[in-house]
Amino acid sequence: MAEDRFQAIVNEIYERFKGYGVTKKEIENRLKLLLFEFKVPEEEARKTIINGLRKSYNIAKVDLKSPIVKISEIEPKQWVSLKCKVIQLWEPNSPTIAQTGLIGDETGTARFVVWSKANKNKLEEGKSYLFEKVVVDEFMGIKSIKVTSASDIKEISEEIEVKEGGEEVEVIGALVAIQQNSGLLQTCKSCGRVVKAGVCVEHGKVEVNEVLRLRGVLDDGEKTYDLTLKEECVRSLTGIGIKEARKLAEEHLDRSVVLLELKKKLLGRYLRVNGELRFRTLNANKVEFYKPEIIKEVEKTLEEAGA
Repeated sequence: MAEDRFQAIVNEIYERFKGYGVTKKEIENRLKLLLFEFKVPEEEARKTIINGLRKSYNIAKVDLKSPIVKISEIEPKQWVSLKCKVIQLWEPNSPTIAQTGLIGDETGTARFVVWSKANKNKLEEGKSYLFEKVVVDEFMGIKSIKVTSASDIKEISEEIEVKEGGEEVEVIGALVAIQQNSGLLQTCKSCGRVVKAGVCVEHGKVEVNEVLRLRGVLDDGEKTYDLTLKEECVRSLTGIGIKEARKLAEEHLDRSVVLLELKKKLLGRYLRVNGELRFRTLNANKVEFYKPEIIKEVEKTLEEAGA
């Protein structure tokens, strides 16, 4: 094991126990014994030391705080604490998930999942929180944090600066889903959150703005992206802008008809999207319909057969 990795483990454990009189030397001795004498795997050695120190110093598991780290420092299977801003919320794809989305700090971004059984208060986009005792997971090379019943979440007044800018990309894929928070929406003039019946969860009865947007899932055949299209992109594809959307809603006395119309025109269609990719969120700057070569060949064959 490299010396820097050895010290990283020592430092992580020390940060959790330094308030109880544990020394770095004690942790180093225990870690050397497990890793080099008994050849215990790294993660098992880490768990053994933590459990051993808890028992030796009579520390209840619930009292043991996880070290506060930056997103760039998290590693799978760690229990950590983070100060982060909620950048975006996504629609959960399972009843076992209460909330999921994207969080960030000045070092990067990560996905988060709050399990339904954790029974936590709802998080809000744009607000900053202290996530305590959350576990780091990794799937297909993507790191995420999981909020369990053992975790604590506290809203904080501290303004968390999020690392600006993502990667400029071009993605070609099929729009396989359109989320319910799409269409002609009313948002709070103060905070920009979607309101229902003129009521904002943060500010109560408020004046509203009307916005047209689409949030959906784009699949390029290898991975999926959470796609956001603002009014300009929606209009370029469908011919429906904010004025046309308002007219549709007024004619049918129902705003949901706008979402239905967008689904008719866009769901299942192939798109070429240019925009900013942050984690798996793709914010489109330019979008157009795309025909895969196989479709072009089929259409050409049909035309020749018809001729």
